[in-house]
Amino acid sequence: MSDEWKAPVSQSADEGINGREEAKSWKLLEKTLLASVQEQRRARRWGIFFKLLTFAFLFVAVIVPMLDFEGGTSRRSSHTALIDVQGVIADKEAASAENIVTALQKAFEDEKTKGVILRINSPGGSPVQSGYVYDEIRRLRATKPDIKVYAVITDLGASGAYYIASAADQIYADKASLVGSIGVTAAGFGFVGSL
Repeated sequence: MSDEWKAPVSQSADEGINGREEAKSWKLLEKTLLASVQEQRRARRWGIFFKLLTFAFLFVAVIVPMLDFEGGTSRRSSHTALIDVQGVIADKEAASAENIVTALQKAFEDEKTKGVILRINSPGGSPVQSGYVYDEIRRLRATKPDIKVYAVITDLGASGAYYIASAADQIYADKASLVGSIGVTAAGFGFVGSL
């Protein structure tokens, strides 16, 4: 019995020693693997950081200079302002005196404006609205005579539209454009003979 008793004791002692060494090996392997995972995470984070840094640099160096923070048109060099007078000239329309006068004032206030082109395609409309625009063009030309105003009539420039064009320094029209007829028509009944 003593032989049988010693064998299991020596086996269990060997297993205990082997078990401790194996546990140490597993812990060492676990530490190595955790260190490797942490190193990979660190490398990935630094990679993301440098990619974002490169992207930010390229954005600032390439994209930002192309952006215009002054409202849509580049103000870096001299330019000619283009103002459209399209459609019927009337209050609450695209070609109202308020819209055209505001555009004219902005153009004349801009120090980089060298000239103003009125691109006209209108049958006319309200004599009062046309008169406001005419008066404002004359006033602005008097304050800044170095800024020339040119009226370019495309298809149609009649009545109030031609009145506005007459305030410009020069009027340009195609030979086929319909131009002219400043005036107001009035219709009435002919009761002269009946009285």
